Amino acid sequence: MTDRKTDNELVRDRIPEIIAADERQCDTNVMIDGEYCRALLANLVEEVQEVAEETDLIKEIADLYKIIDALLRAFDLDKEVILAVQQACCEERGSFMKRIKLL
Repeated sequence: MTDRKTDNELVRDRIPEIIAADERQCDTNVMIDGEYCRALLANLVEEVQEVAEETDLIKEIADLYKIIDALLRAFDLDKEVILAVQQACCEERGSFMKRIKLL
């Protein structure tokens, strides 16, 4: 494991366990709802940037999906409703399948 130092940052659930298995120590606490939602939104931006860098596109998109799933739960959003809105938007404005570039 790398010596990555993160302070006051939302981390995956098993990170403290992984740090302890590496015989290192860390302090943790559980974020309250508003703080957690803000941290998820910040992680969303970070993951989108990593997708744009295309270092490991499959892994980064998987990470992006994990953040989106957590956002759905945190904001009590229904995935089926979001998919229906997505479909309606595609029907109204189209998708990106034709690769059209506006000049």
